[in-house]
Amino acid sequence: MTEPSMPPTDKPALRAHIRAARDAFVASGTRDIAAPAPFRALLEPGFTVSAYVPIGSEADPATLVQAARAAGCAIALPHVTSRDQPMRFLRWNDDETLHRGPLGLRQPHGESQVLAPDIILTPLLAFDAKLDRLGQGAGYYDRAFAQFPDAKRIGVAWSVQQVETLPTDAWDMPLHAVITETAWIPLPMSFKP
Repeated sequence: MTEPSMPPTDKPALRAHIRAARDAFVASGTRDIAAPAPFRALLEPGFTVSAYVPIGSEADPATLVQAARAAGCAIALPHVTSRDQPMRFLRWNDDETLHRGPLGLRQPHGESQVLAPDIILTPLLAFDAKLDRLGQGAGYYDRAFAQFPDAKRIGVAWSVQQVETLPTDAWDMPLHAVITETAWIPLPMSFKP
């Protein structure tokens, strides 16, 4: 009997490994991300919740967006123009057409209202017990976290994306929580930023 292979430790190889695991997980059956009570408790009328439109096998935050709208929150989506420019968060209503952006993104029109997020729902490739996250590698969310340090950083992922530990860089900021199809995982007290 062969032992399961350990995930690689360098970021490019780990990204490929987790993408494959995530793709296989999604291909094995439909799953939903629910809006757990601790997430709903964070929502306040007038807050801005930044979400995203999933690409490929990314976990879909649609139920979280519905809960935020029901709580009276505005919804923003990321808007990217180039690798050199920071990501902006633009207001989006369900009935508005999304436009193709770089990197396969579907995003609001570039003239939509810019909003400052109170909660940033974040796609990711992997996360660990300290709630460090591994993203796609372009650094857009790292820069957004630095720009909006008071916003709650909440990862949205499938449970198979959790790894034992992740390599981190000095600029990496841990998430405050991760929501998966099975759990709300808050940042452990010992790792508060």
